[in-house]
Amino acid sequence: MGHLFAVLMLLLIQGCNAQQPEPLKGDDNLFKVVTVAENLQHPWGLAFLPDGRMLVTERPGRLRIIEHGQLDPQPLSGLPEIAAGGQGGLLDITLHPKYSDNGWIYFSYVGAGKGGKGTEVARARLDGHRLKELQILFRLYPKSGTQRHFGSRLLFDREGYLYITLGDRGDRPRAQRLDDHAGSMIRLHDDGSVPRDNPFVSHKNALPEIYSYGHRNPQGIALHPQTGDVWIHEHGPQGGDELNIIHPGGNYGWPVITYGVNYGTATKIGEGTHKEGMLQPLYYWAPSIAPSGMSFYTGDRFPQWRGNLFVGSLKFQQLVRLELKGDEIVREERFLTHRLGRIRKVATGRDGYLYLLIDAPNGSLVRLEPK
Repeated sequence: MGHLFAVLMLLLIQGCNAQQPEPLKGDDNLFKVVTVAENLQHPWGLAFLPDGRMLVTERPGRLRIIEHGQLDPQPLSGLPEIAAGGQGGLLDITLHPKYSDNGWIYFSYVGAGKGGKGTEVARARLDGHRLKELQILFRLYPKSGTQRHFGSRLLFDREGYLYITLGDRGDRPRAQRLDDHAGSMIRLHDDGSVPRDNPFVSHKNALPEIYSYGHRNPQGIALHPQTGDVWIHEHGPQGGDELNIIHPGGNYGWPVITYGVNYGTATKIGEGTHKEGMLQPLYYWAPSIAPSGMSFYTGDRFPQWRGNLFVGSLKFQQLVRLELKGDEIVREERFLTHRLGRIRKVATGRDGYLYLLIDAPNGSLVRLEPK
């Protein structure tokens, strides 16, 4: 624990120097927008199958296949019971790193149970138009009745650990409780079991799945292509959307510290922007952009963007490009403002193009191609 405390203090000091380059308007003429599929109802998550097909989740509780640029009209069967409503429903989706060998597909959704609703994660295998061998790997505890701040993004790291982002469920104090999953990052083995080296495994009053905490509502996660670090972003309140690098046992401060303020009144939340033992964001947005979806660009279609971080904005309906120097954000550029709609998901495809899910009652999947 002494080593962990020293690491956290170093990160806290470094985080105090977080800067915000002035956003620049991007040159939309660098690329063209190609529509891949339409008629998607509030699309949320996207995964690329090795054979070129794509899986898209719709928040009301449907999993769809896109093949050869065509949306299959028949949703997949075999999903668990999903408690769709408010911000919840069928959410993210990802493939096992060894999908070609084992066929496991992982997805997050909102499930009902004692006390209300909460984020859950399951895996299954695809067989034609149905999912088979369904296994529920994780359930948020405790469930509650609110309809917001479910998270929830999924990511596998280089060692094969599964990360799950969870929102505070609209109940701020829960994000600081270690006996409560809300407002935390979860780390599991691929079968749902708890890694023995998770930071709170030996803590009597902590849930062992928790890897970090003090998060408000993270809806973006990505693996740094060089360092292998897990990066997330999360919604702030009015202002204070954060970009963070995840460290084991880290307390990211919500709601004790934040760069945001209360909606409407613009009054202070918590104790300010800094507190000893709580990590500073690598970067933050004020005013909020309402970030959702995030991807490091690793393709070869846009060589000038390789290694850049792309973030979707719901509020301003734009795509944000962050240029990095090491772990420092040195430039921010914004594209597509109010041209497509609310960008919910950003992903680098196997073909090297950048894909965007547009969240709307009649949403779409588009990709960016060089002009």
